[in-house]
Amino acid sequence: MSVEITKLPSGLTVVTDSMPHLETSALGVWAGVGGRDEKPNEHGISHLLEHMAFKGTARRSSREIVEEIEAVGGDLNAGTSTETTAYYARVMKADVPLALDVLSDILANPSFVPDELEREKSVIVQEIGAAQDTPDDVVFEHLNELCYPDQPMGRSLLGTAKTLKAFNRDMLRGYLSTHYRAPDMVVAAAGAVDHKRIVEDVAQKFASFDATPAPKPQAAMFGKGGSRVVHRDLEQAHLTLALEGVPQTDPSLFSLQVFTNTLGGGMSSRLFQEVREKRGLCYSIYTFHAPYTDTGFFGLYTGTDPADAPEMMEVIVDVINDAVETLTEAEVARAKAQMKAGLLMALESCSSRAEQLARHVLAYGRPQTVEELVARIDAVSVESSRNAARALLSRSRPAVVALGSGRGLDTAVSFAEGLTKSKAKSLLH
Repeated sequence: MSVEITKLPSGLTVVTDSMPHLETSALGVWAGVGGRDEKPNEHGISHLLEHMAFKGTARRSSREIVEEIEAVGGDLNAGTSTETTAYYARVMKADVPLALDVLSDILANPSFVPDELEREKSVIVQEIGAAQDTPDDVVFEHLNELCYPDQPMGRSLLGTAKTLKAFNRDMLRGYLSTHYRAPDMVVAAAGAVDHKRIVEDVAQKFASFDATPAPKPQAAMFGKGGSRVVHRDLEQAHLTLALEGVPQTDPSLFSLQVFTNTLGGGMSSRLFQEVREKRGLCYSIYTFHAPYTDTGFFGLYTGTDPADAPEMMEVIVDVINDAVETLTEAEVARAKAQMKAGLLMALESCSSRAEQLARHVLAYGRPQTVEELVARIDAVSVESSRNAARALLSRSRPAVVALGSGRGLDTAVSFAEGLTKSKAKSLLH
């Protein structure tokens, strides 16, 4: 791979990966701002700003923005997360300059027309309603609140109807000016791209962005854990469990990821085999680990019949506690193979590659090579995975949320106390 990186005098980073066998290009702008940067009266503004970027500029109407990209067969999209907001396009190689022009225009010159703003607020209110009708969205919203109480990280990205109503164009302009700063932005491109040409275009088109860094968000503080039962008349009981994980730069990150994969990362994982294949208690069960700048989030989700919820949670706790001490060489080897395959398969997609480059620059200050990443995966051992798991169980008290109906939910969440700090701490020494 031919990765090239240039930091402009403003602090904005341009990173590209030329993939000469391709005729298409994926490119985008990643800004290091998301839901965790919002003040209480700004709840949901990051997501609204992402929507409004496509609703017209000083040069283009909202319709012209999408028509120009789609007229050349391309597509344009965006997404907001806890720590980043991304605006990206996929086009033929000859249309990279057009895509850069559109992406820069929607960020540097948004018009925030009041009528468009009111319409988009209504669209997001509908999005909030759709999320509230989706049980697995609702249960994770409650889990985030429990894990990060009274913090931006514990709030939903969508905001509320009340906070949305208060937003106006001046607030959007102020938020854009405050948080979209050149040192905290990355333009990434992969596929049929010319690094030098992209750098020249970016230097010109993104010249208006402030060269001073954006303010840092408040430090994340994982809560005290505990449980919450949310009663709803549903066919299934939706169960979630969370523990404090590790940040992106933690040395044990890959070891913890291997443990997470062996536990609930696929059909061969311990939880899937025990809970679904052997006991038939669920259709879906999985675990994941989401690393952030200064914290991490280990999560588990499953859905089951409300009457089976206590047995489900008891089995989950037993499987986790057992896995910490009985993880095998074969399981670790399988998880490592899955991680390497996932990494290499993603590199065959220019969209995935551009996103990976941007996220590496925001997290580590530079792209990590495939060789580095594979070496970090290869370095994981049974013992390092066990140690990462022991540390996971000792770091925080579990946070557990159950959503559904039936008397078994209270019993189910109480079983999560079986993941005790005292047991894990004794294993660490």
